[in-house]
Amino acid sequence: MAELSFIQPCLWFDDQAREAMAYYVDVFPNSRVIRIDEYPDESLDEHLAGMSGKVLNGQFSLNGVDFTCLDGGPLFRFNESISFIVSCTDQEEIDYYWSKLSHVPESEQCGWCKDRFGVSWQVIPAIMGELTKRPEQVQVMMGQKKIVIAELENA
Repeated sequence: MAELSFIQPCLWFDDQAREAMAYYVDVFPNSRVIRIDEYPDESLDEHLAGMSGKVLNGQFSLNGVDFTCLDGGPLFRFNESISFIVSCTDQEEIDYYWSKLSHVPESEQCGWCKDRFGVSWQVIPAIMGELTKRPEQVQVMMGQKKIVIAELENA
């Protein structure tokens, strides 16, 4: 088995880690679930009540980026202070990832969106720096939800 990245993000889900891994692997090309370790039988320890069969440690790779995840219960929630950037080559790619990852319309702004698990993503063109050099371009971007490259180019 291939060695995982030295540094990798870990995503804490309430109880959807297995579902999230399957979803992300389906969305991103060249992706795979590497392994899933489940919580042991809860009868062995009272602290494990209700956790049997849930993901203790899930490892997956999204187009070459390694992730770890777990089912840890509802103690912690995702927020926008951490997001993952999807650097797209063109509008078609932006449209594809936006359609797959954006599930919370009230969280959409400037290419930022939230998926159905609450994880934040920035779906932006790889040339975003070139498209936001002028104040007019930044003003247009600030009014966008999904990034539309042509609107930035024409600003």
